[in-house]
Amino acid sequence: MSGSLPPLAELRRAAEVFNGFANADTSWLRLNEETRSAIDLSQAAHRAILLRWLNSWGCRIRYPREGEPAPFDDGVRHWWETWGATLPSVDLVHLTDAGIDTAAKAYADLSGVVVSTGRTRRTLGPTAAAKALYALRPNTIIPWDAAIAAAIHGERDGAAFSRHLRLGRTWAAAVIAEAGDEIPALVGRPVSLAKVLDEYLYVVFTMGDAGDWGTNSGGWWKNGNGG
Repeated sequence: MSGSLPPLAELRRAAEVFNGFANADTSWLRLNEETRSAIDLSQAAHRAILLRWLNSWGCRIRYPREGEPAPFDDGVRHWWETWGATLPSVDLVHLTDAGIDTAAKAYADLSGVVVSTGRTRRTLGPTAAAKALYALRPNTIIPWDAAIAAAIHGERDGAAFSRHLRLGRTWAAAVIAEAGDEIPALVGRPVSLAKVLDEYLYVVFTMGDAGDWGTNSGGWWKNGNGG
């Protein structure tokens, strides 16, 4: 897969799209305020905050009624006991191959956490798992959704997420080399470079917006830049 960087003008344009959304960062800022920017999933309150934030991002995970089992809470707590201490926390550009391998394995396990039982058993799934990892490590993890994963990687398993992080690392290095101190101007909002790259991919693949390249749904990527 090529490490070619999306044109900086397109990263700026994607940021402008997000800056135009009303209350684009409200739930994110609330999560950071409530957890003091340090989510600890050993705490029941923080697991509840994460669940509420995931649902604010469209994950539609069922809240248990009083007295019902709480599979999301139990599953995420057990997952955190296994992975919480080993998740990488460096900036995306500094992720090592070993760190990527760890994050990808943690992602695969988190994706399989059962979040609802009964007549329809449901797991957290790839999109919510990636978003949750971003919430836990916002400077490290570039999230995805189904449209992004399908367009770039064709799969949503742990191996594909590993490729996604490697691609994000390459892009982050290129952005830093090209933009330098201008990186904050790409967004004008309190989000990481990992999120800047995610927002670009969301605009191109999830929204199917047209870029300066003149075609819809990731024409820059399709015109030879995807490897």
